[in-house]
Amino acid sequence: MLKWIWLAIVVVILDQLTKYIASTSLEMFQPVAVMPMFNWTLMHNTGAAFSFLHDAGGWQRWFFAVIAVVVSVVIFLWIKRLEQHEKWQAIALALILGGAIGNVIDRVWLGYVVDFIQVYYQQWYWPAFNIADSAISVGVAMIIIDSIREYRAERKNKPE
Repeated sequence: MLKWIWLAIVVVILDQLTKYIASTSLEMFQPVAVMPMFNWTLMHNTGAAFSFLHDAGGWQRWFFAVIAVVVSVVIFLWIKRLEQHEKWQAIALALILGGAIGNVIDRVWLGYVVDFIQVYYQQWYWPAFNIADSAISVGVAMIIIDSIREYRAERKNKPE
């Protein structure tokens, strides 16, 4: 199922391209309204998801980079071992892999992850994110949906 690695590559390219555009077109922390509840806002995240450990003093850069590389290798091997009929899972894992690589590139090269997509409702703001984060989220959601489908199929086929 390594034929799905192309999807991870597309995610990395789109992620890095959009981060470059955001970094060269936006000013730090200055929202640009796109539509109601949606802004472009350049931010740098030195932590993990939701800026977890963003102020930890710098060690977290390499810690999260190493974790992302290890996870990427595991996901690559997982995709490699999938069978032909496991297409949905291969796509989900390729999205997660592309997102992980996109963010680790930032973390290693820049020391932070470039975020620029901001969603909000009235005064409540979701933490800024990027294409890599979106790909990871979609991939995880696909795996959860697949797990629920498998669980329901097993329950349906299980004799009572």
